[in-house]
Amino acid sequence: MNIYDFSARTIDGNDLPLSTYRGSVLLIVNVASKCGFTPQYTGLEALYKQYHERGFEVLGFPCDQFGHQEPGNEAEIKKFCSLTYGVSFPMFAKIKVNGADADTLYTYLKEARPGVLGLEAIKWNFTKFLGGKDGVPIKRYAPADKPESIEADIESALR
Repeated sequence: MNIYDFSARTIDGNDLPLSTYRGSVLLIVNVASKCGFTPQYTGLEALYKQYHERGFEVLGFPCDQFGHQEPGNEAEIKKFCSLTYGVSFPMFAKIKVNGADADTLYTYLKEARPGVLGLEAIKWNFTKFLGGKDGVPIKRYAPADKPESIEADIESALR
């Protein structure tokens, strides 16, 4: 099993098989519009623009499970991301990342790359998972890990 075995609903409501990104390095992030880490959208967009032509994708998954920091609907989220941060990377419909209703992609990512002390649960928004060209998760990053701090890992995965 790998990331390409899953599908996700885009922010515009279309089902998209993640196999669409086969052969790309993926950075999968649970995002929120009203979070202390929300300014990381700037860094995520910068990484996307810098590495996209080399086969890198950032996939943003809005989540409202942490402090009600993503209260909007998909249209509101899309507008906020576009107008406030110029987000051009793919955004998806709002999901849950923890609990019985957690999105199956996130259940897989958490099992493949548990966090600190082997705990699987996502602790907060802007947890990041780096997936290799083969669709296998390489590494998990904490919310406080700034996008620019993982550039070397992206470069390595792109080689």
